[in-house]
This record gives sequence, C-alpha cells and structure tokens, in this order.
Amino acid sequence: MSKRIGIVGAGTAGLHLGLHLLRHGVEVTLFTERSPDQQRRSKVLNTVAHHAVTVERERALGVDHWPAQEFGYPGHEYRVGPEPTAFRGRFRAPSRAVDYRIYQPRLTEDFAERGGELVLGRLSPDDLPSLASRFDLVVVCTGRGPFAEMFERDPAHPPLTRPGRALCAGLFTGVAQQPVPQVTFHVSPGAGEMIEIPTWTDGGLVMALVIENHRGSALEALATTPYEEAPEAYRDLALELFREHYPDCSERIDPTEFGPLDGPRGILQGAVTPVVRRTHTVLDDGTVVLALGDAHVTVDPLLGQGANMASHAAWVLAEEVVRQDVLDRRFVEHVDMRRQDRVLSAFRTTNLLMENLEALPADFVEFLGELSRNRSLADEFTEWFNYPERFWDDLADPRRTAAWIARHTAASA
Repeated sequence: MSKRIGIVGAGTAGLHLGLHLLRHGVEVTLFTERSPDQQRRSKVLNTVAHHAVTVERERALGVDHWPAQEFGYPGHEYRVGPEPTAFRGRFRAPSRAVDYRIYQPRLTEDFAERGGELVLGRLSPDDLPSLASRFDLVVVCTGRGPFAEMFERDPAHPPLTRPGRALCAGLFTGVAQQPVPQVTFHVSPGAGEMIEIPTWTDGGLVMALVIENHRGSALEALATTPYEEAPEAYRDLALELFREHYPDCSERIDPTEFGPLDGPRGILQGAVTPVVRRTHTVLDDGTVVLALGDAHVTVDPLLGQGANMASHAAWVLAEEVVRQDVLDRRFVEHVDMRRQDRVLSAFRTTNLLMENLEALPADFVEFLGELSRNRSLADEFTEWFNYPERFWDDLADPRRTAAWIARHTAASA
C-alpha cells in the first residue's frame, strides 16, 4: 500500500526522515520556509557536531558528503578549573562538524533530486486539517513557535522553570586549532562552560564556540550584550573574560583576527529551556501528527545531543513507517518504545551534568578525578556521546557510577 508522509521542518530530523523514506519508495513532501539558497545566506543556524552513529546513517543514506576520516576529529579534551584537571578521551570512530549553512541546503537538494516534493512557504497549525486530507501521517520537526505548542509538555518529565544557561554560540575566526583537531570542553566552576568544536565552513576549518554561561556570573554578559550594537567592544569583553575563565583557549587566540565569521550573521545569543513534550496528537479525522526532533524533546547544547538524537529518532520513525501498514496510535507506541531510551537519556544526562557543573559537588569532583586518572574510563565516557543511554546507565545513580568505575579499575589492574 502506497503511503504519503508530510514533514514540517527541514532540519536534521526532517531531512534524515525524508531521505530514508524515499529510499523505500514512500511519497514524501517536505515543507520548509527557506530555499537552499536562502539557507546558505542565513544567520548561523547552530553549532552542531555529528557523532559516528549519525555519520554512519548519513553514509547509508548516500549523503556523507564530508567523510569523517578527512573532515572529522578523533576525540575530546576536558579542562576543569580553577586548578585545571585536564584529560583526553578518544572515540572509536571520528565525529565531524560542518556549518549547517552548507549541510542543510546540500541535503535539501539531495532530497529534491531523489524525487521528494519540496514545498516552500510558511505553515501554521491551522493548516494541519487540510494537510491531513493529503497524507497518512504528518510529522512536525520544528521545536519553535506555534507548531511546538501543539504538543503539551509531558508531566512525567518536568522541564526546568527557566533556561539552565545564558547562551552565546557561533563560528569564530582567530582561534588556532590544536595540533590534532579535537573538541575541547572548558569548565570554569560557578561561572560557565565553553565547548570548542572544529567546524568546516565554505572558508575552511574554523572554531565553533558554544559558550554556556551561568546566570548571575560575569560570563552572562556574553549572552546578554548584543554583539551587533558594538562589535569591537564585544570582542574586547570576550577576550577579557576568556583570559580569566578559559586561559587555555585564550592563549590560542589572535586578538586582531578574533570575531564571528560573517560578523552578526556568525553569532547566536539567547537561551534554551529543556523540555519533553507529548509525542503526538490526533486530528479530528484520525490522522496522527507526530512530534520529532526538537518538537518532541529540546535539550541544552552542552553535550551536543540535539541533532544526533533527532537523527536517531528519524531513523526509527522511517523504519516503522515502512514496516507498518496502518499509521495509528499503536504505530506511535512502537515508535515511542524504540526511540525513547536514547532521546530521554540525552535529556536526563544533559540536565544532570548541567546541575553538577553549577557548583562541582565533592562526589562529582571525585568522578572527574577518576576520569583524569584512567584513560580507558575517559575513552568510554567520550564514546558515550554516541550513545547517551549509556551515559544514563552509569550516571543515573551514584551506585551505578561507582560500579562503572570499579569495573574499569579492575580491568586496568
């Protein structure tokens, strides 16, 4: 039986879902507000790294245009101050980051070239009843605005009452790469965190900076001071704060070259409130409208899980669409059972680590110390970025964490 699927939103979730369905002969229409050319000219969309599990899906979809062996990086470094604890962890296979102003338009064009229907223009939830008459399933992938509000917050997973961090993120020039490109996590206790991500752009490799600032700290000014109003003053402010809070990064900055790539188009300032929403709603005619990606679960970017868990959930959904004949409530139950462990684990672990990084409680400091002393432990911790359910398996309870450390200690001995 031929199926027709409508997808609202052309981010990672929508694109991976649409491309996967096309491989199986499913009719897919993708609704997006911006054409590929408009995406290329837009403000920076985010700062995203795709881990090996996501790159593997891209390879299967035939859209691995930036092979990780060439464009990727092999691991992470973690630096926790004020008296730095520094350690490294390696992946089993490299991760990779590409400016989404390159990535999304290329995959959108792949979708259209492979027979997907691309519809440009703005939709609202009021359009859904008319869409329902055309499709067997409607999937909403946008986590902002009125579409996200269609899905009530899930009371089983209470959101934070406000954003956990004041955020500044962007693509920055003037930051020298490490001898071997890697992601670096910096922690300034009580003030904030910063993640450096080597990212490929049209102009080559630059550094994406995800700057997570605690409310009330001096670093919060990086999120609340509008860059476009006084770029030079903002640069001087950032350089001063980096020298105090992130000295290792500061030493690799050329002040004369430092600044957002593309000026105001290269930087984002704001905040994210983590939330889990209901997985679906059903229209009056019985058509299921399913939430995917940010429409379902929104996480803080601290652990870089948003796009990766969206890709995972899209893959699960595509497989169930192909497998099942009827796309009803029972179909949704199958989708939810398969995607929830990874998606909810990413949500829970991100919130847990954000909470611990606020004040570095003694047991968390000891945990970091164990990571710094045991390379196999640090490697497995780093590999968990591919599998956030493993994060949660071993961090959900202090007894689980102790058992995990004990296993590695015994193996090392």
